[in-house]
Amino acid sequence: MKNVNYLSVAGEVMQQIKSKGAFLIAKSKDGEKINLMTIGWAAIGYMWSKPIMTVMVRKSRFTHHIIKKASGFTVSIPTDDLKEALNFCGTKSGRDVDKFKECNLTTIPAQKVETPIIDISGFHYECKIVYKSEMNPDFLCKEYREDVYADNDYHTFYFGEIVACYKTIS
Repeated sequence: MKNVNYLSVAGEVMQQIKSKGAFLIAKSKDGEKINLMTIGWAAIGYMWSKPIMTVMVRKSRFTHHIIKKASGFTVSIPTDDLKEALNFCGTKSGRDVDKFKECNLTTIPAQKVETPIIDISGFHYECKIVYKSEMNPDFLCKEYREDVYADNDYHTFYFGEIVACYKTIS
C-alpha cells in the first residue's frame, strides 16, 4: 500500500471513473448492511478548506438506503481490467443479489473509516461524509432535467472529506 496525494492522481482517477467506472462502497452505521455499486460520475476538489470527493446516488438505488445511514464511504478505482464486475455492479441491485459473491470480490478494512475497500489493485479514497444534499429539480437546467432525469429519479449528493488516499497492488 502506497499513500498518494489525492490531487496528484485525480486526473487519472477521474478518467477511469468517466470511461470505465469505479466501485462506491457504503456501510450502514450499525454495520448490518454493506453494498457496492458502480459509479460513472464523481468530483474531486477542495471545499471548506478540505479535500473533498463528491458522489451521487439515486434515491431508487439500494446503496441510497445504506449510504443515507452511513458516516462515510469509500471509492475503489481498479487499475486492472474489472470490466465485467463493474458492469455487473452497475446493472444489478444489492436488494436482489450479493454482488461481492457474484463478482468474486472481497473487502479489506479501510485505514480511517468504517467502510471497507475492495481488495483489488487500484486507487482507494476513504471519505467521511460531511454534507448531504438532495437535488431540487427546480434548480436544475431544463436540458439536464429532460435528458438525465426524465424518470424523476434524482440523486442525493454526498460530500466526503478525503481522509485517506492510497494505491494498492493485489
